[in-house]
Amino acid sequence: MKNVHVQKNRKHSAGRKVSRLSKPSGHMPRLDTIQMVEEAIKSDKVFTSKNQLWRSLPKSMQYNTLLTILDYLEKSNKIMFERDGTIVWTFVDSPEAIKSLEESIPL
Repeated sequence: MKNVHVQKNRKHSAGRKVSRLSKPSGHMPRLDTIQMVEEAIKSDKVFTSKNQLWRSLPKSMQYNTLLTILDYLEKSNKIMFERDGTIVWTFVDSPEAIKSLEESIPL
């Protein structure tokens, strides 16, 4: 019998390759859960670690759900991660900041 080569990269149901480190959780976070994380980061502005943020949330959630939310927030340019793992809110959403940006002179 011939040896059969087994493909090491599994495929997600949408056809995307899934690495061994990030497995799909099978569900997406609810909007109210995403908003809860956003408000927590906005109110403190800076968290020194993902774990610190996770423990400070008013409602419990699975850690993988938090990681999914943080990935979304980073891709939508609402947060950024410093080299030391610090989470920083970067999205400009205050009326004063928006007005200042609108009145600024483009370079």
